[in-house]
Order: sequence, then structure tokens, then C-alpha cells
Amino acid sequence: MQAREVHGGIHLHPPPSARPTAVSPAPPRQLLPVPPHFTNRESDVVSLNRLRDTGLPLIVVTGPAGIGKTTLVSKWLRSLSTEFPDGQLYADLRGHSAGGPAGPTEVLGQFLRALGAGPSSTDTVELASQWRSFTADLRIAVMLDNSFTAAQIRPLLLGGPGGLVVVTSRSRLTGLRMEGAGFHQLDALEPAAGIELLSRGIGADRVAGELPAVRRLVALCAGLPLAVCLASARLATRPRQSVGALADALARNAGGGRLAALRIEGETSVHTALDESYAILSGETARLYRTLGLLPVRGFDVTIAAASCGESLDWAERRLDELIEANLVEDIGTDSWRFHDLVRIHAHDRAREDDTVASCEEALRRFCDWCLHTATAAQERLTPVQFTLPRTYLHAPTLPLPFEDDVAALGWLDSHRTQLLGAVQAAADNGWYDTSWMIVDAMWPLFLRLRYYAAWIEAHEIGLKAARQAGNKAAERQMLNSGAIGLGAARRTEEATAWYEASFRAAREAGDVRDEGQALLGLGACHREAGRPDDAVTYLKRAIAVWEGCGYPRGAALARTTLGEIALAAGAPDKAVDCFTRAHAAMVARMNEALAVFTESGAAFWQARTLEMLGESAAEHGNAGAATEFRTRALALFEATSPADARRLGEAPGAGP
Repeated sequence: MQAREVHGGIHLHPPPSARPTAVSPAPPRQLLPVPPHFTNRESDVVSLNRLRDTGLPLIVVTGPAGIGKTTLVSKWLRSLSTEFPDGQLYADLRGHSAGGPAGPTEVLGQFLRALGAGPSSTDTVELASQWRSFTADLRIAVMLDNSFTAAQIRPLLLGGPGGLVVVTSRSRLTGLRMEGAGFHQLDALEPAAGIELLSRGIGADRVAGELPAVRRLVALCAGLPLAVCLASARLATRPRQSVGALADALARNAGGGRLAALRIEGETSVHTALDESYAILSGETARLYRTLGLLPVRGFDVTIAAASCGESLDWAERRLDELIEANLVEDIGTDSWRFHDLVRIHAHDRAREDDTVASCEEALRRFCDWCLHTATAAQERLTPVQFTLPRTYLHAPTLPLPFEDDVAALGWLDSHRTQLLGAVQAAADNGWYDTSWMIVDAMWPLFLRLRYYAAWIEAHEIGLKAARQAGNKAAERQMLNSGAIGLGAARRTEEATAWYEASFRAAREAGDVRDEGQALLGLGACHREAGRPDDAVTYLKRAIAVWEGCGYPRGAALARTTLGEIALAAGAPDKAVDCFTRAHAAMVARMNEALAVFTESGAAFWQARTLEMLGESAAEHGNAGAATEFRTRALALFEATSPADARRLGEAPGAGP
């Protein structure tokens, strides 16, 4: 802006961020699959349609545990898919999970990424505002499963009239009446529906032959679909057992059990059915069942199952098949299973009762070691030049890695981030402090590339505490550095400053000059972000002096880049040009050195990546001939090592011959 005279103040209003005009090319369809045993509920579907016809944007489906809320809502929303062309989203809010309910920041970030709009903040209020703005004109359905409180729902409500939010909860959530919600209470199955459900598992002829006993059995199951399915599985595996015998067994044990202590309608029957179903499992399958109940995860795959038991993938697949047949685990997608909340409690209790303390500890430690081993392998593939501290294992896994390229490695870290965070906390809780911070360190590529700020910060808070409890000074500095970067990226500037100051003190105490420079660079960036450019320049110049003194030109170049940005903002373009020119020269020199190292070692993929970056640099500086040469060499190497990158580079602007 240039003006001859200025009267009053000058107010600069940056343009609002453009809201995408459409969701991702393939609208998300995240609803859970509907199990084949779904039966009846016609009257409930009619009631839900009536609520929908009134134009309500929020519907709450409530009922006791095991009553079938999730299945009903999944089935109903799937039937309305054409009404929501922009997508159907699903989130498990973990309202009754031992690990605590899901926070709105986690869910909002998940939803925004699914719709192609990455979250811009870690602040719940800001994220909720972004969510409402983004969904204002979308026609989407959102299923919020296993909610705990009305407060958990409010930040997740849509911003426009074209969408629908459906909540399931064991609680009534009457507080949502203030939000204009419509409510539907899901009751137990009618006896006829319970009999039909049972007949699907054991056959209509068997039901007809023992109809009085079948009616008694269904009544003892309290109309809970979960209980009926479990009883059905129990009978199906023992065709010679009479229905009356099972009904007698349920009646005898109807008053006891650990699950009954939760005092939710019908859980005495569920507990009894679970015990009966558990009793008929083979010994190895029962061991897997108990082991899975110990793990700090809600979902699991075949690799988690195998690793936690110290067995092969084939072994785990066979045992998981048996658990599925017994209706003790839910199939929620390709190679993905989970326990019903009540079943997980039962599996955990059985492990504590039937297994020794040592065997329980071994299973959990195997799980943590597997998380560390696999995450470290992904880290080595995705960030091979990053300095990492040595890893140690009590039970080093021998299973094959679940990925073969960079894309799959990052995808694995992303899809398993909840399990990894569970392992971080479990290791810390059990005093395996080195394992805890090592897993955090191994998750670095996930945090760096996908920017899950809340998880980034949470993991490093646990990891830093674990490193200090382990007495590992090098690990403490590692946690401080990478944690401070996350805090800074999340715009939690004052907290980042405190972490960088602690990192600087630790580096100075250890005589680690390179870490000292990193902390100074971070402090410079924080002071710049906080509007203190003079302090920022002081720290950045100190960082340059430290890094040039120890022969680390890349670090000095990074600091000069930030100095150049500060000079440009202050209206000193000559200073900025000098800083940028020196930084660029240093970076290009380092890339040429890296290219020589990768060429000598035969690392073709990383040769290609370096050549690609050199080509980009040449193009930006107007050297079209050099840019074409670098890109051509990179493309040839990518075609042999990474077809996906070859396609990406070939389709990029300026990729012509």
C-alpha cells in the first residue's frame, strides 16, 4: 500500500480463506456395514423416517447397551444415501471406553480431512467454526456413535439445513433438546423378532421343535440383539444341546457376574451368554480373546492379534474367524475388527482372572514392541536421513511388515495412530519408559506430514515425561525438540517457546551444539510469530553463529531464510535478498552433496527425489535447460523405483518434453 497522506489508522483485513466449493472427488461413505442378522425394527425405521420428514437436522437414538442402536442407524442411513450426495461420515465417540471419550478436536479433524478440508487449528472453537462454515451448503449425513454427553455433540453439529446428524447413546442426552433434536428410544426386541433372530442362527426347524424353550431363552436375553446372537452362536456350535438346557443355564446364573455391576438393563444375560460363548472356544482362540481384551485399543487387525500373542498371521486369522463365528468380535471393514463395549469388558475380566500377571504383562509388552518395531520401519523408510536414537525390544517382532512402499508406510501410520497412542500411554503406565518415548519418536513422519496436532502434542507430553523418568537425557532433548516443533506448528507459541527454552538448556548442559542451534532457531521462529521481530533476529543470528561454528550449513541456511522473511516484512528488501541468496546457495550445495552420497550408495529413489528438488530450484531461477535435465533424470529413476512418483512427476506442470 502506498499513500501520500494517511489520516487515522490503517486497518489491513486479509481475505477470508476460500472455502472449497465441493467435497473430495469421492464423497466419503464411512457408515459401518450392516450385519446379516439384522432383523425386524420396521416400526423403529418408520419412527426415524417420521422424524426425518419433519426436517429435524439432529436425531438422537438412545437405548441400553447391546440393544442394536448402531446397527439400526447404520441400516437406516444407508437406505438414505441418495439424499446425501456429499457424503456420509461416521465417528465412534467412545462414550463408554476405558480410555475416555473422543474429544471434539479429534473428530472435527477427522471429518474435515475426509471432506478434503484439512483442519486449520487445534482449538476446538476455531475447528467447530471451520466445520460449520465448510458444511453450510453440503448435503451430508453424520453418524455420531456411542456418545456420552450432550456437550460432546454440540461442536460437531452442521452449519446448514441440508445435512443430518444422527447420534446414538446409552444416555438420553436430554440436553440436546436445546439444539432442537428429535429423540427415538430404542427398546428391546419383541419376542417374535427375538425368535426370528434366533432362528437365523440355529434354523427354523430347531426353533419350531422347542418353541416354549426358545421363548424362554429369548426372554432371558432381555430382548438384546447381542445376547440373542451370542446364545444363537452357542447353540449353533452344539447342535445336540437342547435350547432348554441353555435356557436353564442362563436362568441359574442370571443374578451374578462382573458386567451386571454396571447396572445396565440386560447385561446379566449378556454376561452369562458371553461366559457360555467363551467356554466353547478352543484353547488358543480363548487365549487370543483374552489377549485382545487387554490391549489399549478399540479396533484391531490380524497383525495386532498375531503380534500380541507371539504367533503367526495364519494362526491369528484362524482364531479371528472363530471369534467372528461366535459373534464375539465385530467385522467393521477389510482386516479390521472391534469388540462390542460389553464384550471387551468381559474379555479383559477373563484375562485378569484366567491368566497370570506375567502372561498379561507379556501380551501387552508384545503389543507395544510390535508398535515400536513397525512404526520405526515406517520412519526409516519415510525419513531415512533423520537422526534416530537406538531402539530396544524385549520381544522383537518377526512378522512381515504390513507395507512395501512409502505411500503404504504413511498410510499404515495414519490408520494405526490410535493404536500407537494407546501403546505410548500403556508403555508409560507400565513403567516401560524407553519404549514409550521411542514409539513417540518413531511417529515423527506421521506428525510431520499429516499434521495431527492434537495427537502430536499429546504423544510428546507423554514421551517427554517418560524420557525423564527413564533418565535418558538424549531422549529428553529429542522429545523437547520435536514436541516444540508441533506446538509451534499448532500456533501454541508460548508453550513452544517454553519447550525450546528447556531444549536449549538441556543441549547446553549436554554440550550438544547442533541441538543448541535447533533450539535457537525455534526460539527465533516463536518470537517472530509472537510479534517480537527484534528478539527473533537476535536468536536467529545466534543460531547461525552456532551452526557455522560446528559446520552445519543447512541449519544456518534455515535461519537465514527466516531472517530474510523478517527483513522483507520490515521493508528491507536488500537485506532479504542477501539472506535468501546465501541460504539458497547453501541448500543447493547440500543437495548436490546428498546426490553424490545417494549415487555412491545406489539409493536410486533418493537420487530421484534430490534430482527433482534440484530441478524445481533451477526452474524457479529461470534455468529451463537445467530444470528439464534434472526432471528427466529423476523421472527415469522413479520409473524403476516408484511408479506412483513417476506418474506424479510426469503429470506435474512443466513436465513436458
